[in-house]
Amino acid sequence: MKSAFATLAMLMLSGCNRSGEPGLRPGPAVPQAPAAASSVPAVEASAVPSSAAPSARAPDLPDGATACGELGCLQFDTAEAAFGFAIASKPRVLAIGEAHAQKGKEGVASSAKRFTDTLLPLLKGKASDLVLELMMPNDKCKRKTEEVREKQKVVTSQQRESNQNEYVQMGERARALGIVPDLLRPSCEDLAAIDQAGAEMVPTFLSTIARLTAAQVRKLLDRDARTPADADKMVVTYGGILHNDLEPTPDKAAWSFGPALWSKVGGRYVAVDLFVPEYIEDTDTWRQLPWYSHYDRARMGGKTTMFRLRPGSFVIIFPLTASESR
Repeated sequence: MKSAFATLAMLMLSGCNRSGEPGLRPGPAVPQAPAAASSVPAVEASAVPSSAAPSARAPDLPDGATACGELGCLQFDTAEAAFGFAIASKPRVLAIGEAHAQKGKEGVASSAKRFTDTLLPLLKGKASDLVLELMMPNDKCKRKTEEVREKQKVVTSQQRESNQNEYVQMGERARALGIVPDLLRPSCEDLAAIDQAGAEMVPTFLSTIARLTAAQVRKLLDRDARTPADADKMVVTYGGILHNDLEPTPDKAAWSFGPALWSKVGGRYVAVDLFVPEYIEDTDTWRQLPWYSHYDRARMGGKTTMFRLRPGSFVIIFPLTASESR
């Protein structure tokens, strides 16, 4: 039976038209969001593990994996094996990021669908909640909700139309696995701030996503700590790759909940970014990613590839679909 979760969800994807995140139509640079736009607590750089210098060898080679170059590159036969390795430290917060699926790639399964079908089941019994990058409409200000929804179409016009439904399906699948799906709950003031931001709508939108996610995860962590059955389970988030970053650049710091939640759980935080190789393009936006120059689709596309950017920060690139890997 369909739940209210499925019928009420309003997608507010962070994959807006801006430079700096892959899978998006390049657009003009977005001004930095002012610090006041986000209430995610700042964390000193020394509190977060710094990026290590790229290594030519992969230390602590897990069973079934092969080394494939710098940035701790490993290749696995399956995405499940790579994901299992990434979460082996048993984090309290597992933050999944993706490049949102774009129009024109409908024949290739998205990161969201692959996560739902193959990786999410691995969290059964290990995770208490899944916080999705979906905003629940606020019944107290329906008109403002509709105004924001309409403006949102401008920045999500290049995204695949099925994106929202795939997130809803992810939530339904999580519920079936005993993992409680949850949405972000903007106040009327949040929606008004986005609606009235004008040229600053995108950064205001992104900082709101980060702030609401951080607040919801803190609430769930505190509840789990008081519940013996869930005391050591993960709280999982799923959304755009800007939000889970452990070391965001200064201009994007207000858009990431990574440092704040890393501090909240005393370092028991793992960020995993999921990418579909067919979505990766030779553009400035993609070339900005630290692993881009180390990934050779022709040579590495037959297997699942993992890069370890820093302690607690992983990139997993799915193998090519069968039709392209032949």
